Amino acid sequence: MSFESALRMVLRTGKVVLGSKQTLKLVKHGKTRMVVVAANAPPEAKKELKYYASLSNIPVYEYSGTSVELGALCGKPFPVSMLAIVDPGDSNILELVGGEEEGA
Repeated sequence: MSFESALRMVLRTGKVVLGSKQTLKLVKHGKTRMVVVAANAPPEAKKELKYYASLSNIPVYEYSGTSVELGALCGKPFPVSMLAIVDPGDSNILELVGGEEEGA
């Protein structure tokens, strides 16, 4: 299963929060399982995200496409620079990106 199809499955069966402000808030509180960030997200936002994610052992997947492409993949008519996967639903996206949590 590709990352794109796994993300579509998460969007259908799980819980996802779109947007950098909401994503950073969830990461700071350790309330997300994984984060996806677009390749062209602002460098300062990426740096802050990776810092807080490392403190909470939250995996960060850097999507190779732009925020416009990530938004389109999510079925949205606007750019999405970051998204937080709160519940992966029926998807195996955590295993795909090597972010399975041990003992959590």
